[in-house]
Amino acid sequence: MTSAPTGESPGVEPFDLDGHLRQEARSVEAALERSLDRIGGLISEPAAAAVSHGVLSGGKRLRPILCHAAYRAGGGLASDEQVYDLAVSLELIHAYSLMHDDLPCMDDAELRRGRPTTHRVHGEERTVWAGASLIPMATSQVLWAGERMGLGRQQAAEVASLLLEAAGAGGMVGGQALDLLGEGRRLTAGELDTLHRHKTGALLTAALTMGAAAAAAPASIRSAMATYGQAVGLAFQVADDLLDVTATAEELGKKPSDQELAKSTYVALFGLEEARRRGNALVSQAREALLRAGVESRPLHALAEFVMSRRR
Repeated sequence: MTSAPTGESPGVEPFDLDGHLRQEARSVEAALERSLDRIGGLISEPAAAAVSHGVLSGGKRLRPILCHAAYRAGGGLASDEQVYDLAVSLELIHAYSLMHDDLPCMDDAELRRGRPTTHRVHGEERTVWAGASLIPMATSQVLWAGERMGLGRQQAAEVASLLLEAAGAGGMVGGQALDLLGEGRRLTAGELDTLHRHKTGALLTAALTMGAAAAAAPASIRSAMATYGQAVGLAFQVADDLLDVTATAEELGKKPSDQELAKSTYVALFGLEEARRRGNALVSQAREALLRAGVESRPLHALAEFVMSRRR
C-alpha cells in the first residue's frame, strides 16, 4: 500500500506508507542489534546463535513500529533511537513466541519468513532455551530503555507490566494454548475471537498501550490506543487467514499452513468475502477510535489499513 488512508483530506499529500515502513524497519533492526549487543554477553554461546537466528530473521516489525507511532501520537518527546530501544522489547517477545510456536510439539513448522525455522537450524533444545531467555531479556530491555528515556521507576514498571501481562497466560501464551486445544475441531466465532484476542491481539495491543504509557498520554488517548490495538489485532488475524488460502508458501514465507494443521480460521467459518468484510469493519473501528479521541496520526491510520491490504 502506497496511497493515503481512506478519508485523507483533499490537497493533502498522500502518505507514503511503503517508504515509512522501510525507514521504520531500519530503525527497528538497528535497535535489535543494539539490544543483542547489550544483553548478548549474558547468554552462553550454545543458545546465543539461536537467539540471533530467531530475533534477526526479518519480518514486518509491525509491533515496535506501532509502539513508536503511539508514543508520538501521545505527545512523547524522546529521540527515535530511545523510543525504538524501548519498542524492540515487543519484538524480543514476538521472536520467542515464534521460535516456540514453530517447535515440533507445537506447529512443527519448517519455514518462517522464508528461512528454515530456528529449531531446524539449531535443534529443539537450544531453541527452547533461547526462546525462554528472551523473556527476561525483553523485561531488562524495557527497564534499561525507560531509564534512558527519563521515565521514572513507577512509569517504567507500568510499561514493563503492560508487556508481560500481554505476553503471559492471560494474553499470548494463553492464546497459544487455546490454539493447540482448538486443532482438529470447529470453533465458534466467539471462541475464535477469544483465541486471537489473546494469541495475536494481546501483544499487538500492548504495542499501542506501551507507547501511550511511555509518553504519559492522557486517559482518552490511552483508551483509544487500546481499542485501536484490539481491533487491529483481530483484523491482522483475519488477513492472515485470508492469505493462508490465497497465497503460496513461497509468498508467505512459512510452512505448514493453518489448513494443513486443521485449525479453525475466519475463512473456514465465514468464507472469503465475509471474512474480508469483517476484517475491513475492524479496520474502520480502529480508525474511528482514533478520530473520537482526536488522534490525527497519519502513520496509525495508514497502518490500520495496511493490515488488511498486505500480501504476506
